[in-house]
Amino acid sequence: MMGYVGLPTCSAGVLASATNRPGGSLLPPATCSPRPPPRRPRHPRPAAPEVRASARLPPLIRSRRVVSPAGFRYPGSFAPRPFPVSLNAPHKFTMTESTDTPAAAAPEKTPTENGTTETPPEETPEKKEAEKKEEETPPPKEMRAVVLTGFGGLKTVKILKKPEPTVGEGEVLIRVKACGLNFQDLIVRQGAIDSPPKTPFILGFECAGEIEQVGEGVTNFKVGDQVVALPEYKAWAELVSVPAQYVYALPSGMTPLDAVAVTTNYVVAYLLLFEMANLAPGKSLLVHSAGGGVGQAVAQLAKTVDNVTVFGVCSKTKHEALKANNNNIDHLLERGSDYTSEVRKITPDGVDIVLDCLCGEECNRGYSLLKPMGRYILYGSSNIVTGETKSFFSAARAWWQVDKVSPIKLFDENKSLAGLNLRHLLFQHGRAEYVRRAVDAVFQLWLDGKVKPLVDSTWALEDVGEAMQKMHDRKNIGKLVLDPSLEPKPKPATPAKEKKSGKDKKPAKESSEEKKDKEKEEKPAENGEKNGEKEEAPLTNGNGNSDEESKDKEKESS
Repeated sequence: MMGYVGLPTCSAGVLASATNRPGGSLLPPATCSPRPPPRRPRHPRPAAPEVRASARLPPLIRSRRVVSPAGFRYPGSFAPRPFPVSLNAPHKFTMTESTDTPAAAAPEKTPTENGTTETPPEETPEKKEAEKKEEETPPPKEMRAVVLTGFGGLKTVKILKKPEPTVGEGEVLIRVKACGLNFQDLIVRQGAIDSPPKTPFILGFECAGEIEQVGEGVTNFKVGDQVVALPEYKAWAELVSVPAQYVYALPSGMTPLDAVAVTTNYVVAYLLLFEMANLAPGKSLLVHSAGGGVGQAVAQLAKTVDNVTVFGVCSKTKHEALKANNNNIDHLLERGSDYTSEVRKITPDGVDIVLDCLCGEECNRGYSLLKPMGRYILYGSSNIVTGETKSFFSAARAWWQVDKVSPIKLFDENKSLAGLNLRHLLFQHGRAEYVRRAVDAVFQLWLDGKVKPLVDSTWALEDVGEAMQKMHDRKNIGKLVLDPSLEPKPKPATPAKEKKSGKDKKPAKESSEEKKDKEKEEKPAENGEKNGEKEEAPLTNGNGNSDEESKDKEKESS
């Protein structure tokens, strides 16, 4: 059957008779009728949808809804804009007339980070009640605080409103009445301290005041107690929450102002002299920054031991003031001079104790002044603070200038080196009870009248920048204190600018109305001037010459 593809179809008998004919003729007989080629079935054309008369009406006559073939009705607010309707073209949507009120709009979908959209959750009565409670609750109370907004200069220290702290377990809430300013605060402001917190944060390591609240587990304090605290930051504010282990009760008669002037400075001096240097009668010591808070504390505590010679190094401008304030320093030396040779003139063998808060090249000078069995103690590094901002060059120079002392050298020379960092002792080494015993000893010396703190000046919180600048310039003699109850100093009025000369002075800008009024006044004035010029002008002949010229011409003609 493969050879007959394309021939007109007929019955099998007729085809067989045709092949048996003589000559092999394959022509079909006349009885075979040709079959037309197969055609694809046609689908009936869908009828055009009926469009009611309401679709031809303007869109604003009645509210309409879009109805899909499935019967889903879209809200009126989501209906597409009207489009031209053709009766012959098929439509996916039909316009129907509806007099019903439009349904509520579907909840809007909000985009998410992944690009998908999510429908917001529906408001429940519980959520509404929670929102009402939040609205009814008053806003949190605020307090003033000295906030460091960024490491750097004085502009980064600002007085801001902060929410009042809450009391945690083992803490007490203190209403601050006085704050202590130490050189360590300047180092923190510049960011030169180890592992500083992230800005912004509240400054300050020392404050005193009255307890307002006591947290759970605190048994040694009660509301109303007068205390002094040594927190790790957050002390320069109107309220501060401090763990009870860093809080110390004040003895009777000690004011908050005296407390911040005594606690940090005299505790450091006490630990230096009696815990580390083993000060004994007949010894001599040299202390740097003798005019500062710790320097004055060292001088007073050293004089509680018999026959102790004190050498003090400070700026020349402070010598007279220190001598006038019942100075306990036997020999004042000028800072920046060759004080080692002056010490050798008085005691050729040197001194027994050197207390250094500068670091840098002073370490080498101090070590060279030690006697055998002498002790050098470093308790600060103020030489790294040279400018208003942090200087890597100053820090590198201070490190480079310090000689690296070998233990073998100390063994051969019978000398010792030591250091004291009160902040690390409290918060990193966990020696809070050790420090508490030193605080109790200092408070007892104060009660006995053996020590009396020297306060340089008291400042308001808003004037903390000026207080920091005074300490940075090494102009203070004694302790600098911040008092939150003080009002800030009035700022000096800006001087009035001198009046410029008429040539240099620029005319002030005039408004459009003033310009119009001036133009109206100038126009009649100009007309008057023109008239005046005509009246004053001399009479002339028709040639336009004056009378004198005409007389000269007459004389020439005669």
